Amino acid sequence: MSEDLLYLTATEALARFHDKTLSPVELLEAQIARAEATGESVNAFTFTYFDEAMEAARAAEARYAKGAPEGQLDGLAVAIKDESYVAGRPTTNGSLLMQDFVADHTSPINERVLGEGAIMHARTATPEFSSAVVCWSKVWGVTRNPWNTDFTPGGSSGGAAASLALGTSALVTGSDIGGSIRCPASCCGVVGYKPPYGRNPEEPPFNLDFYNHGGPLARSVDDVILLQNIMSGPHPLDLASLHPKLVLPTEYPDLKGWKIALSMDLGFFSVSEEVRRNTLAAADTFRALGATVDEIDIGWGSEMLENAVAYLTHIFGGSIAGVMAEHGDKMTSYARKIAEDSLNSTPADFVQALTVAGESYKKLGPLLERYDLLICPTTAIPAVPADFDPANDKVSIDGKAPRSDLGWVMTTPFNMMSRCPVISVPSGFGENGVPTGLQLVAPTYRDAVAFQAAKAFEAAVGGWYRTPGAQPVL
Repeated sequence: MSEDLLYLTATEALARFHDKTLSPVELLEAQIARAEATGESVNAFTFTYFDEAMEAARAAEARYAKGAPEGQLDGLAVAIKDESYVAGRPTTNGSLLMQDFVADHTSPINERVLGEGAIMHARTATPEFSSAVVCWSKVWGVTRNPWNTDFTPGGSSGGAAASLALGTSALVTGSDIGGSIRCPASCCGVVGYKPPYGRNPEEPPFNLDFYNHGGPLARSVDDVILLQNIMSGPHPLDLASLHPKLVLPTEYPDLKGWKIALSMDLGFFSVSEEVRRNTLAAADTFRALGATVDEIDIGWGSEMLENAVAYLTHIFGGSIAGVMAEHGDKMTSYARKIAEDSLNSTPADFVQALTVAGESYKKLGPLLERYDLLICPTTAIPAVPADFDPANDKVSIDGKAPRSDLGWVMTTPFNMMSRCPVISVPSGFGENGVPTGLQLVAPTYRDAVAFQAAKAFEAAVGGWYRTPGAQPVL
């Protein structure tokens, strides 16, 4: 099996499909072989559809041979998170309570991705109800980080990011309500994008939750642009989806003259020395690109995270609390905890969370008027253990004990600041071999600003996964 073949970017693979130097069958065979060889050690996938995926790849191969591909992703393997729906297919959401559920429709994002000829060869693992930033469940077991299997790939799109790191998917879909795209992107060393609220259509009722964003993960910025452009745009079933459709370019000017703000801790996170070191190195990369980088104090405090958790508890915990009385014994400890906590949540708590969101933006908004971009770490440590239990285990960062649920990820404030586009790009590695990430935060609805910075950074560091030494070894 060629490692170079597995780690082609999606855009490279598609170009080679078109010029007939690579067949969709050849690539998928390599991806399936890798998935079967690493399945037990990483556990990135839930359902697999390898036989029918091969049939679809052969059909795509025939279309390319005739010079008549159907769709932008024709013949490309795209893994779909086991949270959204595909008509006639099971979706478990990582829960024993949904292990027999079969969808009667296809979610808008999946509809668009599959409509462009993508081949769904697998579904990717999630924590139960996507309610944690780790990735284990009672129904699927523990998903592990390909770079160091003692650690989590992050969550909730953990299986998605792990599959990219393994080379078993060309592209993957994700969703982000508290960091569920950016956290696993950081932990697995890939690129993840949280679009601004409304950019990509979502399922009701969570399309009306402004913390919630569906989006892409990939191994390159161009691949994220490709998938984001397919996902985005208004949808007749989502009243929150934005008009008109935004199409991101793939080429951007340089960053000379940019002013970039750097916040190492967002005002209240404890950040490990290895993450600090990688973040400062990333800041130097931006300086070398011609930007000015100033370390600043946003003025945020820990009340921001506390109120973000209160909001998620009220909305997200409340959505699963109804099944707890009868089925709590089948639920994971972390899903039970957020459901139980929601029983004590009040309308006043919810309003207070909205108030804090507004007050927090009063500090971020003016900052993003003075600066082109804000950068900060994605996670405060590279990762927690693979079987870490947010309901019972403790996190330690330089002798401090932050919240076990979201205290080690620095993503949730930007779900609260939901109209800001945010990309996580790899920034290096921790001492345990697990990658670290850098968040690029753009002004509200200025998606292209985030991608301009991400493209420049990627080019400056030479990209990721380009050589065998920059790929995980299992």
